[in-house]
Amino acid sequence: MSNTDIPVTNPRTGEVDYHVPAFDAGAVAAAAARLRTHQPAWEALGSSGRAQALMALSDAIGRHGDAIFTALSEDTGRRLMARVETSAVRDWMGYWAQRAPRLLSEDSAGTSRMAPSVRWSHRLIPYSVVGIISPWNVPLLLGLIDAVPALAAGCGILLKPSEVTPRFAEPLSQAIAEVPELAGVVEIVTGGPETGQALIENADAVCFTGSVPTGRKVAVQAASHFVPAFLELGGKDPAIVLPSADLDQATDAILRSAVGMTGQACQSLERIYVHESVMGRFLERLVEKARAVELNWPDPERGQIGPFIFPPQGSKVQAHIDQAVEAGAKILCGGQVEEHGGSWCRPTVLTGVTHEMAIMREETFGPIMPVMPFSTTEEAIALANDSDFGLSGAVFAGTREEGEAVAEQVTGGAISVNDASLTSQVHDVAKNSFCLSGMGGSRMGDDGLMRFLRKRAILYQSGTPSSLAIMDESLARDSGPGDEALDH
Repeated sequence: MSNTDIPVTNPRTGEVDYHVPAFDAGAVAAAAARLRTHQPAWEALGSSGRAQALMALSDAIGRHGDAIFTALSEDTGRRLMARVETSAVRDWMGYWAQRAPRLLSEDSAGTSRMAPSVRWSHRLIPYSVVGIISPWNVPLLLGLIDAVPALAAGCGILLKPSEVTPRFAEPLSQAIAEVPELAGVVEIVTGGPETGQALIENADAVCFTGSVPTGRKVAVQAASHFVPAFLELGGKDPAIVLPSADLDQATDAILRSAVGMTGQACQSLERIYVHESVMGRFLERLVEKARAVELNWPDPERGQIGPFIFPPQGSKVQAHIDQAVEAGAKILCGGQVEEHGGSWCRPTVLTGVTHEMAIMREETFGPIMPVMPFSTTEEAIALANDSDFGLSGAVFAGTREEGEAVAEQVTGGAISVNDASLTSQVHDVAKNSFCLSGMGGSRMGDDGLMRFLRKRAILYQSGTPSSLAIMDESLARDSGPGDEALDH
């Protein structure tokens, strides 16, 4: 381990009040080596034994819940979501403890249709070491959302929290230490980019959640080692509001999605397209509701919107707003990042935006709602799909049928109808990320576990093996077009 400590800034005060050690390449390699030593015994426990260990970890997290909550709250500047994360990971463990044994016990054997004398069966082989690099916006949940199914599959876990929000690592490690079966197969390494690079060097598969630029680097490094990479990257999620939509419900859902967690979620709605016939009424209701939102400052136990977690994020959001205004956009509410030690921004609604503006093309990651009118449904779909991203989106319509007809044409992995960001609530339904929003198997649904398993086929010949005679060139004379000369 390096002697270097990394400073951590409290987002509410803007002050450095914590440090974490930076694991160097040697320390990361040693952690991975320990995992490889213990992983076979973890795999040998079987799915039911691993499920019991995961439930024991859930109980241990419950015992350390206050310390984990405090760490998350200090790192993110929000209290409710810190409680939600602590509770949600326990629910996640319960889900996989129940689902994994059923999923892994399903019969996987049969007879080849192409070679009827060959019987086959599959063996599911977990990756020995899965490296996970988690983001700063939902630190605990988005690390364990990959780690828990990988553990259920029989893998060892090498987890690197974001250096921006690493405080949960200490109480989580204490909880893990209380479960002997798990203590040897979960290693948490803290540090910056160098630690992440070393993690990839020592993993058999990599999960990364974060920005597109960093995701590209992860993908290139993983590919150079022939290591699969599962990437969950950014989004620029669109919402389409059709003229038949219930505007009260639409504005409620859009505001929650765009502003919740200060807009610091990949599935936050960041582009809103509203039919011109209802544009005025939609804006009136959205702005009224946006102005009623309160910051959780100075009282952290009041309000709905917290500070920017990552210190530079406030400057980025302000730059997007300023650039849009300079290009002709109009601010209807909000629009100014406030400094109160840390940085806050009230919900901001803009009109007069175009797709030439960064605020409509780049991931803003703030409580910003740029709104554009459209004339036809075809135009709305074209606008929604005019993006480098394809994570998720939303459609609001008078009927399910009308909404789904539009949703089917929107580029993205999960399109909510008459609600927003449902993918953040529905974890048992598989979905993929499109375009620059990611690659690799789904982290949701059964695929969230199966992607950590490779299939080994055992092929049993019940008949007589073929001899070298099937390769005799003379067979070519007796074979016409389309004949299967080697099918003996």
